[in-house]
Amino acid sequence: MSPSAFAFIITGVILNAAAQLLLKAGTNALGGAIHLTRDNWFLTGLKVATQWPIVVGMLCYGISLVVWILGLSRTDVTVAYPMLSLGYVIGAIGAWMFLGEVVSPQRMLALAVIVVGVVLLARS
Repeated sequence: MSPSAFAFIITGVILNAAAQLLLKAGTNALGGAIHLTRDNWFLTGLKVATQWPIVVGMLCYGISLVVWILGLSRTDVTVAYPMLSLGYVIGAIGAWMFLGEVVSPQRMLALAVIVVGVVLLARS
């Protein structure tokens, strides 16, 4: 994989993981689980749409899509697509650091397996 392809792919992955973390932060700011009913869907949607972390998260998704397309134009899908799994690693670390979520030893082991798999793939 060329350096430019890698840069686009990893930037897309990071933006995607950042979007997930921002969306979760936005839902946390709303006070927990979102329950939609026929009576509250509009007001609830308005609350969701006005949370700045959710808005920025959606923006990150949009930018990640553009960056991802640029990366795909430079490398094979068989290499690029599995690199998305790094988003799980980045997301878990970000959730631990910024959202206070617990990353158990079993989860750490699973994340390490993902990293090993991506390294093997990238070197192939």
